[in-house]
Amino acid sequence: MKRHFNEALAQELLGALLAQGGDFAEVYWEHTSSQSLFLEGEKLERLSGGEDLGLGLRLVVSDRTFYAHTSDLEPESLLELATRLARGAEGKPGQVEELLLREAPVRFGVRQPSSQVETSEKAQLLHILNQEARQAPQVRQVTANYGNVEQEILVANSRGFMAQDKRTRVRLVVNVIAEDQGKIQTGYESIGGVGGFELVATGAPQMAQSARERAVMMLSARSAPSGQMTVVMAGEAGGTMVHEACGHGLEADLVQKGLSVYADKMGQRVASSLITVIDDATLPGRYGSFAFDDEGTPGQRTVLIENGILKSYMYNLNTARKENRESTGNGRRDSYRSRPIPRMSNTYIASGETDPEEIIAATENGLYVTKMGGGQVNTTNGDFVFEVTEGYLLQNGKIGAPVRGATLIGNGPQVLSEVDLVGQDNGFSLGVCGKNGQGVPVGDAQPTLRIPNLVVGGTEGV
Repeated sequence: MKRHFNEALAQELLGALLAQGGDFAEVYWEHTSSQSLFLEGEKLERLSGGEDLGLGLRLVVSDRTFYAHTSDLEPESLLELATRLARGAEGKPGQVEELLLREAPVRFGVRQPSSQVETSEKAQLLHILNQEARQAPQVRQVTANYGNVEQEILVANSRGFMAQDKRTRVRLVVNVIAEDQGKIQTGYESIGGVGGFELVATGAPQMAQSARERAVMMLSARSAPSGQMTVVMAGEAGGTMVHEACGHGLEADLVQKGLSVYADKMGQRVASSLITVIDDATLPGRYGSFAFDDEGTPGQRTVLIENGILKSYMYNLNTARKENRESTGNGRRDSYRSRPIPRMSNTYIASGETDPEEIIAATENGLYVTKMGGGQVNTTNGDFVFEVTEGYLLQNGKIGAPVRGATLIGNGPQVLSEVDLVGQDNGFSLGVCGKNGQGVPVGDAQPTLRIPNLVVGGTEGV
């Protein structure tokens, strides 16, 4: 498979894209190799892998974007494609500045490249997960998945920016299903990040144990009560709420389209003074980290909300140009087949000053959430509904009985404005975020938070 793409060809393609005018042109080359193993029913069911190589071309003319992609990387074919795309503009040839390769602002170490690890060793990890997860008579089914991706990109644009990045990610997932007397509960855990096999090599037994214990424990959980109550969300619950109820609404394309509750609120208070929200692509080892985004802008740390005040949105080059701003390095795409749009990287609520145990002790009664599930959010008004996969009653300032079937119902800005205690801890989770048909790896996190008044949907009495 032909993998190399050079600066001279990039310069020529940019000139062809702007031959009939336009404001901006971009070339995006990508090579990806991946491997995935899936275990179910105590045996390896699927083993897949492969390589993908291609190139995307983008031409921006005023407020219109023209995009094309191809896996045919012969220079003649690429120039022909660029010439066809250039027909979207009419006028004098646009200017293409001489390309200058950017230095990577951060580098992420890989101690044990996944491509150099035998498939048998990766399969053994899944068997370890399976064996540990089944150490309880209530366990009925275990599925486990291992995946690694190595991605190389080169991006160049008509402003003279050129960047190269090599990204290596690995992920290990286990899901446990337990059953007792007709009741069924699940437990889920995942680990991974930007790096090599070392990120998952030793964590399998502990994550399988955690998933198994959660699934079995929830079998004896009572039905969750419903109504308005104080909710304490543990740091270990992950950052589902900040990602969904806050993060998407701070992506500049949704803001500019009027589809965000945070539109036209720059500089205004949108959360409690205890809340600071940050998006940071430079965190070592996190699943959403990168040295450059998919437009060649350096990954960076962006303070979105500082002490409750809205400070910034997340921009890519196109949305930043509309407001005469600089990109925040959030231009991302799932592959060369897609144009870049504003996306989160690692988004989190910064740690506070209160000991998490003090937060629990200070809460007379309520719900303690330690694991979040899926949910839905309306970015236009901020309303959300999230599932709770592991939760406990809080009684007299202590963690009480586990409950099942709880949902959290509220409004993102309102909830963040009502937070009255923020813990010193912080717990990251990892996942793949979907938007406009594209999926990109992200990380999100939050410390322990106390929300004095939140609607809990429960199944008690049902």
